[in-house]
Amino acid sequence: MTVTALDPRSALVVIDLQAGIAAMPVQPHPAAEVIARSAALADAFRSHGLPVVLVRVSFAADGSDAPVGRTEVAGSGATLPEGWDVIVDELSGHPEDVVVTKRNWGAFYGTDLDLQLRRRGVTQIVLTGIATSIGVESTARAAHEHGYHVTLATDAMSDRSAEAHRASVEQLFPRLGETGTTEEILGLLAAAHG
Repeated sequence: MTVTALDPRSALVVIDLQAGIAAMPVQPHPAAEVIARSAALADAFRSHGLPVVLVRVSFAADGSDAPVGRTEVAGSGATLPEGWDVIVDELSGHPEDVVVTKRNWGAFYGTDLDLQLRRRGVTQIVLTGIATSIGVESTARAAHEHGYHVTLATDAMSDRSAEAHRASVEQLFPRLGETGTTEEILGLLAAAHG
């Protein structure tokens, strides 16, 4: 854990904390803990006038806007239940937050996330969410490629397996940015914005 600083214009970007994804079993941190820590970060960012971006994944009912391409893991083909893509209550209800809807793993491709961040003068993003090795990792990679400083709140994210989470946190994230706990990030935020 080496998080050292937060830029004056940082933004919190929360990945896929929505009803259907938050209901999945995840490891090593239960979804309720990921949500609570993300909500604490969101409250702190809002209190300092810093942007909070809530990213959700959603598709048309007929699947016409779902990603295409051959993979070795077939989609379930099941119809997604009504409301599966609704942001969890603990994070919703703040009209000043930016909501980005994606149709891929990462939050940059095919969305206006970069535009929303740049309009607000953001130079650094703090990432949380589910799943660590999918949506969070894809977004962290793209943020790094877009020239943002990246901080990853590793106790405010989780995955379908502890091994996948650990591989991202230990092997990849140190190459994309800095990692730290929610408490460490909250401490830096308080120190930077007094």
